[in-house]
Amino acid sequence: MKTEDISILIVDAQGGGLGRQLIAAIKKDLADAYILAVGTNAAATAAMLKAGADTAATGENAVLVACRKADFIIGPVGMVLADAMLGEITPAMAKAVAQADAVRIMIPFSNCDNYIAGVSDFSTGRLLDDALRELKKQVTDRN
Repeated sequence: MKTEDISILIVDAQGGGLGRQLIAAIKKDLADAYILAVGTNAAATAAMLKAGADTAATGENAVLVACRKADFIIGPVGMVLADAMLGEITPAMAKAVAQADAVRIMIPFSNCDNYIAGVSDFSTGRLLDDALRELKKQVTDRN
């Protein structure tokens, strides 16, 4: 599978800052990969589109549809937790991400009443670097 045949779904909420950083980094290292950004709100979607996503959409149904088409889904661990991200992740969204055939790369943030043991001392930069390393490994393994 060539890099241009890889479909990466980035899911983010609130202001889309994490998604923006992910997209910029992915485009730098895997420039040919197709990136679909889905925000739970218009601000998150706009931030990710501005960062270089190939296409973008907003809302619950966009997540449900995109999860059926993606090879990889990347986002905060809250994307699989109903009512996470200040309530922006609906139960249907969490279920769609969790049940997708895609490889999920989840970034473990402890927030919104969810504590992920063992990662409290990691910076956002370190977590993003690790997620990108795993994505590149997975893409290489497919080729």
